[in-house]
Amino acid sequence: MTFSELEERTPHALPVREISDGVHGDDPDPVAAPASMVIFGITGDLARRKLVPAIYDLARTGRLPAEFDLVGVARDGANLDALLQESVMAHARTAFHPAIWSGLRGRIHLIEGSFDDPSTFARLAVVLDELDRTRTVAGNHVYYLSVPASLFTEVCHGLAAAGLNRSARGWRRVVVEKPFGHDLATSRVLEAQLARVFDPESIYRIDHYLGKETVQNILALRFANGMFEPLWNYRHIDHVQITLAESIGLTGRAGYYDGVGAARDIVQNHLLQLLALIAMEEPVTFDPDGIAREKIKILSATELLGPLDHTTARGQYVAGVYDGQITPGLADEPGFSAQSKTETFAAMTLGVATRRWAGVPFFLRTGKRLARRSTEIAVTFATPAHGSGALRHSPVPNVLVFRVQPEEGIELHIGAKRPGGGMRIEPISLGMDFRSVFDAAPGAYERLIHDVLVGDSTLFPRREEIEWSWKVIDPLLDHWARSDARPQSYGAGSAGPVGADQVMARTGRAWRKL
Repeated sequence: MTFSELEERTPHALPVREISDGVHGDDPDPVAAPASMVIFGITGDLARRKLVPAIYDLARTGRLPAEFDLVGVARDGANLDALLQESVMAHARTAFHPAIWSGLRGRIHLIEGSFDDPSTFARLAVVLDELDRTRTVAGNHVYYLSVPASLFTEVCHGLAAAGLNRSARGWRRVVVEKPFGHDLATSRVLEAQLARVFDPESIYRIDHYLGKETVQNILALRFANGMFEPLWNYRHIDHVQITLAESIGLTGRAGYYDGVGAARDIVQNHLLQLLALIAMEEPVTFDPDGIAREKIKILSATELLGPLDHTTARGQYVAGVYDGQITPGLADEPGFSAQSKTETFAAMTLGVATRRWAGVPFFLRTGKRLARRSTEIAVTFATPAHGSGALRHSPVPNVLVFRVQPEEGIELHIGAKRPGGGMRIEPISLGMDFRSVFDAAPGAYERLIHDVLVGDSTLFPRREEIEWSWKVIDPLLDHWARSDARPQSYGAGSAGPVGADQVMARTGRAWRKL
């Protein structure tokens, strides 16, 4: 059964629209040309929890091309059918539909083999050639590297040796997951290796936070509404806080995480991308090149504010209580060295050296085993100067909050008079939840995989963005590496180490409550 036939039988499926080989243009949600997608590491955690469910959601909503095949490459494909169906049922955004899954499962092919074995790629070439001939895929292939970064080069060399990286017919695109290197030097090596195998415009560096609706709405709120842009500068904004807090620990990932840390894992990519969207100027055009140019300008002007011992903090979690349950400390996690100085919490103060942001501090923090899961951007406006004593002694700052997860939305905190006598001002919140206003939005991976298929790189960081982000973070990583001090301990289920509060207290400010 083809997808076209399946859509005719399924009342919930959307009709197939005109295909697109380029960027979105005037069509906000085009359907891609026929293509095959290859996921290296299809039995891994990312593929099972995010990628395959997202592809199912695209099929469920009729946004996959009529001719689409998924090829999984893994060392061991035992029980793949059960694994993938369980993953879709547990993690897909849309409801499980047996007919939709049956149609998609019939388009999933498995190749077992090691990534360092040339025969693996030779067999992949045979499968893709067969799909090109029998499915009218037209030579369009996406390679998704859902493998550890240490294997990126190995997989790319295997694709090149088999002649799968370039073709005179159709297009080739490769999707690379973070981390994009370990520092600036290694990121440049990785980029050079990728560029030897794939054309630069064919490389998609995925940062799934950029696929979230709230993140995309940062630009919409700033530039589509006349009331905010005149206030978006150092005259009216006191500071910006960007927080990515996780309640989970390193269970099962301690061996990988040791030597990486919160700054590399989260700040260098997710948080600096959010900072760039908050701080960038309005692009001349809202296309991939226009947006990338403005983000690169901001990242190149972003710098750590010092002295670093006073403007930054790092920590490691110890045992504590979360949600009424005793949670283990980092030292109890298997695979993590007790002598390691790798941080599970990082906080820092940044400045953006442009006229718009002169003197405005950007406070970034991220950590594991914190009080709750929350990602948000809080833009705090300057407190107005009051002549009246009643208002002067109880100022209420206005705060614009972009809630990225777990609930996506936007809040504006303002001061309002409390009912009764006197001018008693209290903070209140004017909020908008995306789920209550709009129809269900696609998930981040769902949106980004679709963008890869249609060739829209707007939401994918460029090589220059990655390099400038490392230039921002590397001095702090070097400072911590040279320091004899260990990361401060903080209890699981807390808001982080005391040092993070001290970073804010030195400026007369405080972190927003988790």
